[in-house]
Amino acid sequence: MAAKDLYEKDLYAILGVKKSDGPDVVKKQYRKLARELHPDKTKGDKKLEEKFKDVSEAYEVLSDDKKRAEYDEMRNAFKSGGAPRGGRQQPGGFQQGNFQGGDFSDIFGDLFGGAAGRRGPSKGQDLQTQVSISFRDSVFGSEITIRTGTEPFSTRIPAGIKDGGKIKLKGRGSPGQAGPGDLFVVVHVTPHPLFKREENNLLMTLPVTITEATLGADISVPTLSGDEVKVRLAAGTPNGKKLKIKGHGVARNHEQGDLIVTIDVQVPQRVDAKAKKALEDFAAATQEFNPRADLKQRSQA
Repeated sequence: MAAKDLYEKDLYAILGVKKSDGPDVVKKQYRKLARELHPDKTKGDKKLEEKFKDVSEAYEVLSDDKKRAEYDEMRNAFKSGGAPRGGRQQPGGFQQGNFQGGDFSDIFGDLFGGAAGRRGPSKGQDLQTQVSISFRDSVFGSEITIRTGTEPFSTRIPAGIKDGGKIKLKGRGSPGQAGPGDLFVVVHVTPHPLFKREENNLLMTLPVTITEATLGADISVPTLSGDEVKVRLAAGTPNGKKLKIKGHGVARNHEQGDLIVTIDVQVPQRVDAKAKKALEDFAAATQEFNPRADLKQRSQA
């Protein structure tokens, strides 16, 4: 942008503040206009988009004490025809300031990034927010609504995201002269009462009876999707045995995890006379089985 274009712009009028207004007033007015003119709200209105850019440009200068002072000096110098900072008169009435051999376009280049080798227009500030989603939504993905001070908007949480994972929403941060910053969303996953996650595998504990573990059984196992799958429990299955149900874990990065089931043999807390007699008969019939037969020998190793 040419220096002439810049000095002709009244940044105070664009932002709707007085020259005597302090930083707090400038910031408050900018936030008000940013909410009203944000592209999410104006929905393609080109005139309002240009106004939004002008407001952002004005705020970038007026919110910075150094830039604001240089802008005031340059604008006053151009309007009055005088030379700022001990400048000297040039042929044809043009004023050359004492800016280390530069001219007005140099100083505005410093302000707005117009001169080669200097910092370009700054991008808006990145923002961060946090959301909580259910365990199920973290595995299968979900649509959520995010509110960051402007109009709420919807975005997709990708399937397979982990607790503490972060997604980047480009252009959803604070506005800036070179475009808005980005919004980073930190995702917190609430625990599930049955399932846990280990990489791409889902883990669960499957309670079974002594009879099922001893004689074997076909057992229905619930999955996170809501379906049930049948697993065959072999006769004599020990407590803590792990079974793998393929393909019922987390699908992520083109990989499909499994459901790992840990067998938990449950002992009844109370038995009636009939059950007690059956267990006594069972114990008598299996008295040759002694799981502690080598325990003493192992203790002396």
